[in-house]
Amino acid sequence: MTFPGIFVTGTDTAVGKTFYSAILLAFLRARGIDAVPMKPIQTGAIRRNGRWHSTDLDFCLALSGLKPSAREYARMAPFCFAKACSPHLAAAIARRPISLKTIVASFDALRRRHSVVIVEGAGGVLVPLNARKTMLDLMRTLALPTVVVARTGLGTLNHTLLTLKCLRHERLRVLGVVFNTTFPGRPGYIERDNVKTIARLGNVRVLGSLPFLPSLSKLSADQFRREMLDVGRLL
Repeated sequence: MTFPGIFVTGTDTAVGKTFYSAILLAFLRARGIDAVPMKPIQTGAIRRNGRWHSTDLDFCLALSGLKPSAREYARMAPFCFAKACSPHLAAAIARRPISLKTIVASFDALRRRHSVVIVEGAGGVLVPLNARKTMLDLMRTLALPTVVVARTGLGTLNHTLLTLKCLRHERLRVLGVVFNTTFPGRPGYIERDNVKTIARLGNVRVLGSLPFLPSLSKLSADQFRREMLDVGRLL
């Protein structure tokens, strides 16, 4: 890869960012690329054995077989909050402001030790981090190429096209859009047209679609390997 990392963002929360991040990470590592994950801000984090744990980061680490030291883990997840809500509110409740400088320092430390850092955002691009900054400010500061994860169903046209417009307004490179199926059954005419319309109106490359999974915890090794191969064909 010719860049130091990829920022995985979404049109909303719970759209499949973690699933895609894990697949991309595992694929790169299988190709011999020293890639590592980063979840700069995790809300709904878990406190265990005196340490904060990011559920999203733990999922990526488990599926890629990585076991970082406590120090490196802290760099991968510098801001963890117990409350499962918007980052700005979770940080206010915890009385621990989110600092972009701290996140950038953690990213730089990871980048010095590894070839590629896969950074997963929280929520969408305009989710507030504090009274003045949003996720977009962090993305602009890191200046990484971006992949947008979007739903396939009704409402995704507005959400996805707005996200793309926002990213391009900030002159951020968009690698493409990944669609995540968030409901059981085969996609219908609406979902199929949504993909085509976003590709056309958004002038963006469609990187593929992720299958519906009722729970990431039920993901089988075969399913994961199959999705990893599909991602590889698009890189």
